[in-house]
Amino acid sequence: MAFPLRFGLGTGNRRPFAELAEEWQMIEALGFDTAWVVDHFMAENDERKPYYEAWTLITALGMLTERLRFGILVSGNTYRNPSLLAKQAVTVDHASNGRVELGIGAGWMEREHAAYGFDLPPVRQRLEMLEEALQVIGSLMINERTTFHGKHYRLENAPFEPKPLQQPRIPIIVGAFRPKMIALAARYADSWNTRGTPEELGPSVATFREAARRAGRDPDTIRLSVFAWEHPFTSEERFRETVVAYRRLGFTDIIFPMPPRDSWSVLERCATRVIPELRASR
Repeated sequence: MAFPLRFGLGTGNRRPFAELAEEWQMIEALGFDTAWVVDHFMAENDERKPYYEAWTLITALGMLTERLRFGILVSGNTYRNPSLLAKQAVTVDHASNGRVELGIGAGWMEREHAAYGFDLPPVRQRLEMLEEALQVIGSLMINERTTFHGKHYRLENAPFEPKPLQQPRIPIIVGAFRPKMIALAARYADSWNTRGTPEELGPSVATFREAARRAGRDPDTIRLSVFAWEHPFTSEERFRETVVAYRRLGFTDIIFPMPPRDSWSVLERCATRVIPELRASR
């Protein structure tokens, strides 16, 4: 399956809402495909910084756009009950006329869990919980009713209406870096999201593709999404080189951090000149 190349920007959750609203509207006006926030309750590097809750934030920001697809990279499963998360996602799906994507991961920030009273189980248990959550979410969105008896989640003849506008389900993105998590993404996700530079990610892509084949899936039917660590909007050439390097690895969705205002002129030139060229050269 040949996916169209998509470009996105991640604005984060920390700045005043008015600034984030301005950025999301600009992202859409410049022709980008997607916009993203993250799912934390506090900043890892500065606990004094304001930090908006992710699902209410994307709902508000999404309503200020008309075309842009959007989501969270990625929702923490340790503090997001999967049945509630599925209901939240479907509600936003209807409110946005089918533009939301559902990102999910195992959860990781120890200090955050301790601060707000969430359990952070050992890694193995988090992987078990995430796999069950993916099964629950998938079943709720597709089946009329869901009964699920797992080790960590239990549903009894659960109805789920309305179904999502996006069929057969809202696209599920699994954020994964290590082999066992990558294997879960390869088995359950519509899109695998990771982070890193092109120089770092070659082995991870190979691991993902092999895991998809072992799961009985064609890896070319799954989107490969990357959130770069740094923005490349220092020059048009730097942006072009970075995108080409990710494309060579097979990434279909390339997401960069929103650059500071002093780089917005380069951002605009990349959006209006370089991105159309890159789309045409596929």
